[in-house]
Amino acid sequence: MTDVLLATSSEWPSGEPAGDLLVKAFAERGVDARWAVWDDPGVDWSAARLVVVRSTWDYSWRRDEFLAWAEHVDRWSRLLGGPAVLRWNTDKSYLLDLARAGVPVVPTALLDDLADVGASFAGRVVVKPRVGAGGRGLTVQDAAPGLGSLEVEPVGGPGAWLVQPLVESVRTEGETSVFVLGGVPVSQALKLPAHGEIRVHEMYGGRTEPCAPTDEAMLLAAETVAAAGQLLGKELAVARVDLMRLESGRLVVGELEVTEPGLYLDVLPGNAEAFAEVVAALLPEGPEAEK
Repeated sequence: MTDVLLATSSEWPSGEPAGDLLVKAFAERGVDARWAVWDDPGVDWSAARLVVVRSTWDYSWRRDEFLAWAEHVDRWSRLLGGPAVLRWNTDKSYLLDLARAGVPVVPTALLDDLADVGASFAGRVVVKPRVGAGGRGLTVQDAAPGLGSLEVEPVGGPGAWLVQPLVESVRTEGETSVFVLGGVPVSQALKLPAHGEIRVHEMYGGRTEPCAPTDEAMLLAAETVAAAGQLLGKELAVARVDLMRLESGRLVVGELEVTEPGLYLDVLPGNAEAFAEVVAALLPEGPEAEK
């Protein structure tokens, strides 16, 4: 029996960048861990004591299939977080749940029809699919009646779009990511976009660098994860909270990643040790290990 299977995608068969550090960190704790592609029919997920979703970054255009896989895995093994958490977090409407729980988030509206975008916000807005990852499908538009169609595939179903006012500080101050493992903020990174971009992802020319933790960001991240845990009725073992600063100076949540948060191990290698420590402590013992 494998102790931990780290679920990844076929584009990343060896896991996230510097993913070997995770395997090494687990081994140092006497835990056998390996990477496995989530949609590989040859993988026996029941052979793992614990399955941990990591770099399954293709879920956004196959969400139904991904969630069905999660249900299957949780039936025959143990899936960290569980299917209900993945279902909640893979639809960005969770931001509205957090806002109702008192968490400061970037103002957010959901739309069935993009022609209604002017009824939500005025000026420059960010429009993106409710189900999406890696900045795919994101565009910046002028909010006005009759916005028209975008050059992205709609997710389908009511309210397929998410609209937010453009947070201009992302161009200059960037986006702050805080990694919360075991409910405790352990590290912080700064993500900066390329010139003329607002997406901070490397595929769009963005860069990520370590930065000194700040009390403001760490506290907000911890409070966000705790609030999400209360909403879901369970503690969240692994999370990344992405923060931005509004024009008012207030720090707010842009996204909460608990499905497959990249750990940026190539930038923050210490995250591997913290991650392995938290997950190893959650390995089931006794009859539960034979599920």
